[in-house]
Amino acid sequence: MLTSTARLLELLELLQARPLTTGREIAAALGVDPRTVRRYIEALQELGIPIEGQRGVGGGYRVRPGYRLPPLMLSEDEAVVVVLGLVAARRDGLDGESGSVDGALTKIHRVLPDTLRRRAEALETTLAFTTAARSGAPVAGESVLLLADAIRRRRRVKTEYRTHAGERSRRELSPHGLVFHAGRWYLAAFDHLRDDLRTFRVDRMRAIALLPTAAEPAPDGFDAAEHVSSSLAAVPWGHEVEVVLDLPLEEARRRLPSTLAMMAETDEGTLLRMQVGSLEWMAGVLAGLGCSFEIRSPDELRHHVSELARRLADLARLPRPSRPRRRVSRP
Repeated sequence: MLTSTARLLELLELLQARPLTTGREIAAALGVDPRTVRRYIEALQELGIPIEGQRGVGGGYRVRPGYRLPPLMLSEDEAVVVVLGLVAARRDGLDGESGSVDGALTKIHRVLPDTLRRRAEALETTLAFTTAARSGAPVAGESVLLLADAIRRRRRVKTEYRTHAGERSRRELSPHGLVFHAGRWYLAAFDHLRDDLRTFRVDRMRAIALLPTAAEPAPDGFDAAEHVSSSLAAVPWGHEVEVVLDLPLEEARRRLPSTLAMMAETDEGTLLRMQVGSLEWMAGVLAGLGCSFEIRSPDELRHHVSELARRLADLARLPRPSRPRRRVSRP
């Protein structure tokens, strides 16, 4: 639910984005009645914003032509950071169906000084990335903000949750941290229904509401990103792999993302546990680590590693040296 201040800002944005907006369109956009629309218009006028009303068929409200809000005084470095952040967010899958990135960029353009605005627009159209864009699972900004507020205030939340299998249930959670990974938002929380720490996809949460009850405190030293990474690494994918790497734990963590593998230090080396869908793919991962290793399970993985080694050996064979051509001397 938007506050009155938020509704006034949204109304001002509507009026600036269109040459003329009817009271009915404003009421539908804000979810209020016509009388409330008139009250909001009067509130903006009292703030000194010149909003004009036109009666009759085809009438409506508009901001007086030529009026502009004071410019947003960003430095050039600050403008680059803002534009880069928004464009990168869109590539990481954060832009929802509502086009929140484009909407934010439009608002920023509107209040930047002309010279800086032109340069910011040039940056948007010429900027390229070396990584591929992601197709994420955007969530409503209201959901993320509510969960962040609950975490900071240490309050419980209730929600309707849908699992990967499609099962629906009502949960009461003590949220401990929000994590963004690979285009998706995750919540690390204590689940009072399951009586355990769990990881939740925020895009699968519906009807999130803040509760007056105090949240269960997080364990000492709890790291939300580490918890989510371990949860993702433990998702079953068909094959459970266990390998001992001839690498120190810290070096193994640098070479493998924590969202892929669970690792622990042992006397023999780093114990690697992974859930994978393809043993052939796993053989390639092990080959790319650049260290010796011992496969503990499954036995089929040894076959895939041997097969990969054979294929690489075949590909690496050097061509046979050609025989030197005999020179024939002419008489």
